[in-house]
Amino acid sequence: MAKFRDSTPEATVVEATAPRHPRVPPAMASAEAEEPVLDRSIGDIIAELRDLSAEQVERVLAHQRETGVRFGEAAVALGYASKEDVLFALSQQFHYPYAPEEKRTDNPELVTLNEPFGARAEHFRALRSQLMMRLFVEGEPRQALAVISPDSGDGKTYCAANLAVTLAQLGGRTLLVDADMRGPRVHEVFRVSNRAGLSGILSGRADKGVIQQVPGVTSLFILPVGTTPPNPLELVERPAFGLLMRELASKFDYVVVDTPAAVYGADAAVIAARCGTALVIARKDASRVGMLQELVGSFSGSPAKLAGVVMNEF
Repeated sequence: MAKFRDSTPEATVVEATAPRHPRVPPAMASAEAEEPVLDRSIGDIIAELRDLSAEQVERVLAHQRETGVRFGEAAVALGYASKEDVLFALSQQFHYPYAPEEKRTDNPELVTLNEPFGARAEHFRALRSQLMMRLFVEGEPRQALAVISPDSGDGKTYCAANLAVTLAQLGGRTLLVDADMRGPRVHEVFRVSNRAGLSGILSGRADKGVIQQVPGVTSLFILPVGTTPPNPLELVERPAFGLLMRELASKFDYVVVDTPAAVYGADAAVIAARCGTALVIARKDASRVGMLQELVGSFSGSPAKLAGVVMNEF
């Protein structure tokens, strides 16, 4: 993911607002506010991460006193920790979600968690900054953001997932909704249960706990698809879907919605219209110009605001 192209004639630069931390719908029990995280020292975090004994900790402290360096630097010098461990400990102390090394193979697509200081994560932060200036403007009603693409394989779910992580890293309560009821993947990316979700809500089944918190990312929540329905387009065209999107947008600071590729039907356009804003994902050397132009052109008569087009290079 690399290039962001503004589709609007003007872009207003605004100051990023502080998170609102709104309450969550009572029916969505799993998304209730979590216990506050107590601050811990770098030494405590590294000692727990590497299971250091009391004797090893004392050696680190002695080296720290002798050399005047920080605990993390002393631990690295003695071979009890790596520089990666120190970065992870700092991220924990500053409440910045960062996957520990042993967890990174679980979610290889989540580069913003696995490699938060790398180039790809920086691209997503740049995208987040553009969206903050264009969409999340102070004083204006918040709307959900639909992530759409012309064809499958464009990296739509990859972009939606990592964008949601970067928004959650700001500290605001962020919800990633999987509205791709033709080929859902969000639950696989985040390794959460797909037993119940959006399809159940839209079909009138009041399942409890459909919104799940992502382990290790206290501000990020997932609403998976649940059972894959035989009538996905009809479900999102019903008034219930628009009402749900408005409710979720009022309860969370940011709502990102994954959608089916446009090649499968009108689902993405309908979902974008219900969300209010849309971001188009295209893939370098893969997306066809005609399909992309057709998708972007379809917004001329849509109530949805087109935020821009992202060229996915990965």
